Amino acid sequence: QLQLVESGGGLVQSGGSLRLSCAASGFTLDYYTIGWFRQAPGKEREGVSCISSGDGSTNYADSVKGRFTISRDNAKNTVYLQMNSLKPEDTAVYYCAARISCNSNLILGSWGQGTQVTVSS
Repeated sequence: QLQLVESGGGLVQSGGSLRLSCAASGFTLDYYTIGWFRQAPGKEREGVSCISSGDGSTNYADSVKGRFTISRDNAKNTVYLQMNSLKPEDTAVYYCAARISCNSNLILGSWGQGTQVTVSS
C-alpha cells in the first residue's frame, strides 16, 4: 500500500525557514498527485499545497502563497515543501498524502504521524 513518511519539522523563529520531506516507499511517487496538509491546535486539517502527477502544476493555500514551495525529486522518490518566512500561525503538524487530484480532497492510503512545525515569535 501507499506509505509516505514526513520529516524535517522542528522549532524555528518567526521569519525562518524549514524544508519538509515526504518520502515514498512501495510505489513510484511520480505516478501520484501529492498534497501537503497541516493541522494546527484546535483547528481542522487543511490543505497547504499540492503538486500534480500530470503536468506538474502546483497550488497553494492563500495563507502560504509566496512563502511555501512544493517540489518533487523523482530520483529520490520524495516530495518537498520549502517553507520560508515562517509565521507563528504556521505552527501545526504537517502531513503529506497522495490525492486523486489537486482539485479533490480524496486521499489514497492512510495518514501518517506527520511532522511537527513550531514557529516562535
